[in-house]
Amino acid sequence: MDIDESSRNPGADDLDGLPNVDEEGESAPDIDPAPDIDVPGVDEPEDPATRTWFLAPSERGNPSSTIDRVPRDDGRGWVAGNQVRPLIHGAVYFRRLHEELTALKAGDRLYFTDWRGDRDEKLLPGGPAVGDVLTRLARDGVDVRGLLWRSHSDSLWFSAQQNQRLGTEINEAGGEVLLDQRVRRFGAHHQKLFVIRHRGEPARDVAFVGGIDLCYSRRDDAGHQGDPQQAPMDARYRGRAPWHDAALELRGPIVGDLLRTFIERWDDPTPLDRRTPYRMAVQRRAHMPRHPQKLPESFPDPEPSGRHAVQVLRTYGAKRPRYPFAENGERSVARAYEKAFRKAKSLIYVEDQYLWSEVVAAGIADALHRSPQLRVIAVVPRYPDQNTPANRLGQIQAIRLLKQAAPERFAVYDLENTQGVPIYVHAKVCVVDDVWMTCGSDNFNRRSWTNDSELTCAVLDPQLDSREPRDLSADGDGARRLPRDVRLALWAEHLGLPVDDENLLDPVRAFDLWARTAKDLDDWHAAGRQGERPPGHARAHHPQPVGRLTRLWAGPLYRTVYDPDDRPRRLRPKPEF
Repeated sequence: MDIDESSRNPGADDLDGLPNVDEEGESAPDIDPAPDIDVPGVDEPEDPATRTWFLAPSERGNPSSTIDRVPRDDGRGWVAGNQVRPLIHGAVYFRRLHEELTALKAGDRLYFTDWRGDRDEKLLPGGPAVGDVLTRLARDGVDVRGLLWRSHSDSLWFSAQQNQRLGTEINEAGGEVLLDQRVRRFGAHHQKLFVIRHRGEPARDVAFVGGIDLCYSRRDDAGHQGDPQQAPMDARYRGRAPWHDAALELRGPIVGDLLRTFIERWDDPTPLDRRTPYRMAVQRRAHMPRHPQKLPESFPDPEPSGRHAVQVLRTYGAKRPRYPFAENGERSVARAYEKAFRKAKSLIYVEDQYLWSEVVAAGIADALHRSPQLRVIAVVPRYPDQNTPANRLGQIQAIRLLKQAAPERFAVYDLENTQGVPIYVHAKVCVVDDVWMTCGSDNFNRRSWTNDSELTCAVLDPQLDSREPRDLSADGDGARRLPRDVRLALWAEHLGLPVDDENLLDPVRAFDLWARTAKDLDDWHAAGRQGERPPGHARAHHPQPVGRLTRLWAGPLYRTVYDPDDRPRRLRPKPEF
């Protein structure tokens, strides 16, 4: 989604003068993090939209956590005064992560969580590898602490051996990276987080949150030719799956909230792993204790550094023994979406790996019934990473529910690169009415909203956008600069348009533009690819059907293994979280 300088938004500045460069060295579109930053003071008026779009502490539904209590006591469940920079594409994220990691020195601190880490995944085209960077930091006196999911067997396409190799290597260099299986049975730690603290220089502290793991397949760019280092995928991705992903770079006091999320998990006194002879042997071989060592004294939260308000959202399943920081679990990710969808008037845009489950789709369907002007656009992969009837079934049910609600105002698309290879959509991004946006680790399914550990940031930008239409919310909230810029950048890439194309701004016109662009590409394929290929990557999404007899076994497998429901039993018959 490259654009030239003439099409950049007026006044857009790169954070710290760093260009957004993709893997081929070409400029990718800059999404303005905070031009003309005025750091808010203590008397800065509060953006009234934060009270109506963000969750209040009571709405989080988790009084066990300290995240809404420390260090503030102002009745807010969010933090203002931050600088948020979206990082579109894994290559862009890895480059920024490499720059921040290699600038660390002895006495600095690094905390991270991940679903999977491949020690030899390269951060840049010519290296270095993830494991090389992190082990060097540990040897050089940086305090490196990490929590990796102690997953199921790699024979099930999970990450046990890879995470063990990465953790062992860092531990032998002097860090402490632990395999963490403190989840519900069949659950997963899915959070992707980096928190970087600089000793004596808190203004340089930074965090990264999103959907991008430290593993194979993620390092792709705007050209969508795929990461040269590949994980197993459906054969229709042709051996080198193009990959679409996103993350956030965050500065300001929100770094403290994200560190508290890490500390809560780290300080959980429950043993890291189930006590079985096999797991005991694995732990010893990896030089990993069953209990983490005490963390050093934490630094104070960074001072305000920008204009963005950010709320940290999590999912934790209710398990035994209980999480001390989420005794009955936490479902603030799901509750935040519920609240945003209730407010949606003109636009819900979703990029998601799954879009599974009727209960997840129900909030969007209700919004379509309630708001006759609402348009909903979803972008998903053409084929699941594991193409089984069970994991297709939930998406078929969700799409059917949404099409029944408003067939003329809901559309779902997948993507392909210019060679016709499907692009695997791994991004977890949502924009509602150009006011509220999210980016994180959660997928649109029951598993992510009730069972696995997840971490997502919701963002509100107080700066109003002057481009028409100026208010999609119909409540006077106005379109906001950052979520609108994120949406326009993503749509420009997917539709093959310049980011300043005026047809992208209005949801009604853009909804029709999506349909025309996808139809042109679908028709070109149907005609045998004769003539010039139409622009863009978008195609209408048609999930592979699941037959009636297959549903007899795929349905129970989907509900219990692929997409379990960890809500309290009283809520399970209802579309509530």
